[in-house]
Amino acid sequence: MKYAYYPGCSLESTGLEYDLSARAVAKHLGVELWEIPEWNCCGASAAHSTNHLLALALPARNLAIAEKEGLDVAVPCAACFNRMKHTEAAVRESAATRETVADVIEMDYKGGNSAYALLDVLVNRVGVEAIREKVVKPLTGLKVACYYGCLLVRPPKVTQFDDPEDPRTMDRLIEALGGTPVNWTHKTECCSVGHATVKPGVAGPVLNAIFTQAQAAGADCLAAACPLCFLNLDMRQAQVCGHFKGDYRLPVFYFTELMGVAMGYSPKEMGVTKHFVDPMPLLEQKDVLRHPTTRREEA
Repeated sequence: MKYAYYPGCSLESTGLEYDLSARAVAKHLGVELWEIPEWNCCGASAAHSTNHLLALALPARNLAIAEKEGLDVAVPCAACFNRMKHTEAAVRESAATRETVADVIEMDYKGGNSAYALLDVLVNRVGVEAIREKVVKPLTGLKVACYYGCLLVRPPKVTQFDDPEDPRTMDRLIEALGGTPVNWTHKTECCSVGHATVKPGVAGPVLNAIFTQAQAAGADCLAAACPLCFLNLDMRQAQVCGHFKGDYRLPVFYFTELMGVAMGYSPKEMGVTKHFVDPMPLLEQKDVLRHPTTRREEA
């Protein structure tokens, strides 16, 4: 199974642990990720608010390179995925748009391939049973609030991925890893990352509501599928907790990190030790770091 891989800008900087864990678990599951050569920024999240053609052309160039190789594209970042799906749809629906975009990027792009969220690739195309078979350190006792955010599943006509109000893909994954996904109200609420720096007064209450609701549902931690959401939830948690006098301390994981740990990789290998909210006490408390039930197979 082979996909073109679009890491995007965040996975080479603030989301480095997402890239580390994504590559490791994909390889472990037999998925070949061919990184798109000389890929460019997809334009998330500002291009579509400034120039419509630019917002289409930036993702189109990456998709065109993958299309030339006959490959669909696996995209870890929810924001990048969303922009690629918008471009994919626009090019397929309009011959005029297709010609204009091709002229701008100076290469053909017919919309013959598709972009898929990495979560979708691993859970729905590799399959939960194949993932379950690789688990050597089950996440037994770990209660996880699966956070999808607003861009991974919306708008449903474009993203074509899971239920826009009650997605279950990540929940099914956590169950396959031996953990317990909690039922909670804010799994698709926006984390307000776009306001976090310029309008913290807007972002603060939004983040507080997410943390509060996850805690009320009994979650020990959150799992995310977007580097922007992850950074907002992880880096700003202590500040928000102090401002709103909360009592939560919820480690945040990329879903790929949890996959890797359950498959026998060390937290350091998965980048878990880089987090702002230290997840190690929780993993030790839940005995997730015990010796594996069987030796991990090297991919």
